Amino acid sequence: MKFPTTKQLRYFVALAEHQHFGRAAEACFVSQSAFSSAIQELENLLETQLVDRTNRQVTITSTGQDVEVQARLVLRDIEALVEIAGERREPLTGDLRLGVIPTIAPFMLPTVMPALRKAYPKLTLYLHEGQTQVIHEKLLDGELDVLLLALPYELRSVETLNLFEDRFYLAYREGTERVDPERYRYSRLHADSILLLEDGHCLRDHALAACRIRDSAKIRRFAASSLLTLVEMVDADLGITFLPEMAKDSVILRNTRVRMHAVGEKSSRTIGLAWRKGSARSDEFHMLGEFLRKHGQR
Repeated sequence: MKFPTTKQLRYFVALAEHQHFGRAAEACFVSQSAFSSAIQELENLLETQLVDRTNRQVTITSTGQDVEVQARLVLRDIEALVEIAGERREPLTGDLRLGVIPTIAPFMLPTVMPALRKAYPKLTLYLHEGQTQVIHEKLLDGELDVLLLALPYELRSVETLNLFEDRFYLAYREGTERVDPERYRYSRLHADSILLLEDGHCLRDHALAACRIRDSAKIRRFAASSLLTLVEMVDADLGITFLPEMAKDSVILRNTRVRMHAVGEKSSRTIGLAWRKGSARSDEFHMLGEFLRKHGQR
């Protein structure tokens, strides 16, 4: 009896996730023709149709959906096997797939990555940037090994390690009449004054909680889709916002008139690591955490 290869299972899981042959092939770093052939070979091997193909879309059949669930479990078990086999190897060597949220990546990684490469030259780090919910699912599916993210956040089946506190600062356009940073009071802000990221970004929730933003009338309905857009909106004096301390003096503020001002010691988010509960690489991730704690703070 012939069995599917891990490559075929990985490709099929990617296809189920992206619902598009081209995007799934790109995510797997192979040509679309090679990707399609692997999926066809998997269907032939299993003697069943996993995918309904049309010119415009891909639909996973009911059998394919069941196969996808099992394929994810198989791939996760294989990942666990590799972790067990590597328990005795030198720590922070080999491949490590790190998921990181977009409100940390542009601020910490430019500083941390060169230092990490120098300290651990045998470590090959693969980065995946995405919102917390997305990278959490990829972690549980075995696609990522460890996450660099902001806490608190409700995460199931993981262990976490707090690294350091990242304070929130008031961000405003220099010369704005919307706020006096030296005499900032939340109660003095007018309606539609506060700009935030759209739902799905944990920075939005952390800013709301840490900066005690309770009056929804003071929040503009139009939300930014990215940090860059948020900074551009503040630079255009469309409102004020709250940015993490790690953004201070960063590239994202360069060539803008956006300034940052401290608003209180208790207004902060926690930067931390998360990995699958019971991972054989737990000690290694603690080592990584210590390194990030030392080199990741401004």
